[in-house]
Amino acid sequence: MSAPVFSTLGCRLNAYETEAMKDLAEKAGIEGAVVVNTCAVTAEAVRKAKQEIRRLRRENPDATLIVTGCAAQTEPETFAAMPEVTRVIGNTEKMQAATWAALKAPDLIGETEKIMVDDIMSVTETAGHLIDGFGRHRAYVQIQNGCDHRCTFCIIPYGRGNSRSVPAGVVVEQIKRLVDKGFLEVVLTGVDLTSWGADLPGAPRLGDLVMRILRLVPDLARLRISSIDSIEADENLMQAIATEPRLMPHLHLSLQHGDDLILKRMKRRHLRDDAIRFCDEARRLRPDIVFGADIIAGFPTETEAMFDNSVRLVRDCGLTFLHVFPYSRRDGTPAARMPQVRGPAIRERAARLRAEGDAALTRHLSAELGKAHRILTESAHMGRTEQFMEVAFATDQPVGAIVTARIAGADGRMLLA
Repeated sequence: MSAPVFSTLGCRLNAYETEAMKDLAEKAGIEGAVVVNTCAVTAEAVRKAKQEIRRLRRENPDATLIVTGCAAQTEPETFAAMPEVTRVIGNTEKMQAATWAALKAPDLIGETEKIMVDDIMSVTETAGHLIDGFGRHRAYVQIQNGCDHRCTFCIIPYGRGNSRSVPAGVVVEQIKRLVDKGFLEVVLTGVDLTSWGADLPGAPRLGDLVMRILRLVPDLARLRISSIDSIEADENLMQAIATEPRLMPHLHLSLQHGDDLILKRMKRRHLRDDAIRFCDEARRLRPDIVFGADIIAGFPTETEAMFDNSVRLVRDCGLTFLHVFPYSRRDGTPAARMPQVRGPAIRERAARLRAEGDAALTRHLSAELGKAHRILTESAHMGRTEQFMEVAFATDQPVGAIVTARIAGADGRMLLA
């Protein structure tokens, strides 16, 4: 029998959890299985999950096919009804050793119990299974899971549950182990990072955790934050941005839109000026910082004038990397009951927004020519700057090192050194 095949769809947290599942499956002795870790962020993500399941079944006709992740959590019956699927397991269950032991011995759960998905809202702790990094030089550490907010377009809280934080001491000890193993960069990841600590004694904030990591792990070369809600950035986080060179000058922001009325209809907690003010302040504190952002095109009731506010936000905030989501109606969300924008208009607006993002990236690449950067090499030919810009090297570099190189050109998507 062969080792399990894993397929990961969606976010970086899913990728982290797939690595944890690989470890759990190996320890349980699982063989000859296919595991699909799904995403539910849009209806298109669910469609792609079904497509992936059918493809993997064709390629592995005799395998036990297990479906998990956010789509499995929110729509277990949908996937259980697929003839290709053997088992459906929830987001909590997938991170538990007992689940994999039961999958190894199916008589423990019974052939009729195809769905192993409990109420995610009843979960009060993060999964206890930690992994010591994946990849060879950059490690991802889950510090938080779930979300307490209920944006009107979002199904993710129903796939991930309410916000739960990993205690600071546990995070620090894991990062120490990663550094001892030779990792040069650690990325803090979660569903709603800026809510970290609200459920812990004393209600510490994300900035407190960042400062503690940098203080207690002095040999960590680089600390990176994956994504934040800028309106929840605390004083210590801003202080770390200003004073800690080991905190990387790259933030991905959950902005979602550039129009105040749409932001209110999304049930976001910030307005347009809040986003601009945050970017201006962070750039004042750290002039070399760059920003990415999530923006949704075609949200219900969005007019051309409202959409234009999102387009203008790219320049007003000085965004460099854009992650554009064409709005996707999700049953069960309040936005699904609002007047919808027609599909062709959504696609056209998303294309225009991506074009604005491409132009912003081109401007940034051009501005880097001639500058020297410290680059973490991921292969002999490629690495990333502190701002997470991809760099292609003209000559071979030592792998897994931080090298200084001068930028000689750009090809539209990456820098050349």
